[in-house]
Order: sequence, then structure tokens, then C-alpha cells
Amino acid sequence: MSLIEEIRQAVIVGDAPDAKAKVEQALNDNLTADTVLREGLIDAMREVGQLFEEGDFFVPEMLIAARAMKGALDLLKPHLVEEGVEPLGKVAIGTVKGDLHDIGKSLVAMMMEGAGFELVDLGVDVSPDKFISVIQDGADIVAMSALLTTTMPNMKLIIEEIEAAGLREQVVVMVGGAPVTQAFADQIGADGYAADASSAARKAQELIGR
Repeated sequence: MSLIEEIRQAVIVGDAPDAKAKVEQALNDNLTADTVLREGLIDAMREVGQLFEEGDFFVPEMLIAARAMKGALDLLKPHLVEEGVEPLGKVAIGTVKGDLHDIGKSLVAMMMEGAGFELVDLGVDVSPDKFISVIQDGADIVAMSALLTTTMPNMKLIIEEIEAAGLREQVVVMVGGAPVTQAFADQIGADGYAADASSAARKAQELIGR
């Protein structure tokens, strides 16, 4: 088994210490950080997403794999910067104002990062101003989560605030969360909707044409 394949397998099974150790070994063996990222980490998370969609993985397995990927990626980031590897785009993600749910949003963030995006995690209870600020700082995608039906209207409010700030044309808006549907996304003028973390990462790539 090649070192890249060992990295892939360590991420897929969620063995964080082994994933980090194998990434370190790959760098010491002069494999490029870009190769480790794309053929090791991104490919592993693509397979994790597929296993989830096929019903072989569930949220706990995805979380464990995503955490293993994140630990390995943190080790890799300085080397990616040195090599001048550009992320697919910059994603700002947060749970909307009034909503304190975190797990789903965090999993989407890790899957996005695992797909090759730069992530700005705004956390929970995020005001429209915070989303607007990060768009002004160059975010390509704003991803909003709501887990309560009572906070879903805040998604529409945030889109309206982005429009009022004159920034709507320069950012892709994605929405998701348990009560959110494609019909609701269409109704409020979002660009994309995803039902789960795996499809969110894929949808983000589609929406920015990568």
C-alpha cells in the first residue's frame, strides 16, 4: 500500500494520530503538500461522503473521519502556503441569529475544508453584520445553517441585508439545516441548498464552477 493510500485509509477510518503521522512521513519523503492534499485528504473525504450517501456511514463516522482530516490538514497548511497552493474558494459558514445549534454546521465546515475550501467558521447565533463583514473580506460563499423553524426567517433577512449592502452579486449563498428545504431556499433567493454535509461540499464546488 502506498503512503498516499495509507493516508486515505487513516482518514476514512478516523485514525487521527495515524493520519498525522503518515502526512508527516509523506512530507519527509518529499511528496508535495498539494499531492498529499488532493490524492490523500480530499480523495478520502470524497469517499467518506459517498459512504454516507450510500448508507454505509452515519454522522458519527463522518465526524470522526472529518476530525482526522482536519488534524492532518492543519499539519499540511504551512507547506501548502509555501507551495503557493490556492484553495478552491473562501467559505464563510455560520448558524443564523437566534440559533445555537453547532454540530451540523461544524460537520459541513469540515467537509468543505476537506474538499479544498478555505473556511471561516463564524460559529452560532451569527448576525447579518458578521456575514456582511466576511463577504467584504473576500468570501466567495456564505453558508447559513438553521436548525429551528423559528430561526429560518433570519436566512431571508441576511440575504436582504447582503442585497442592501450591495454585495449580493459577488457572493454565492447556500442554506441548509434540518427544517430547510429546496423550496424554502428558492423562496428566499438562495443560490444553493444541501440536505447534508456531503452534498454541501459537492454543491459548493458546483456553484463556483470548480
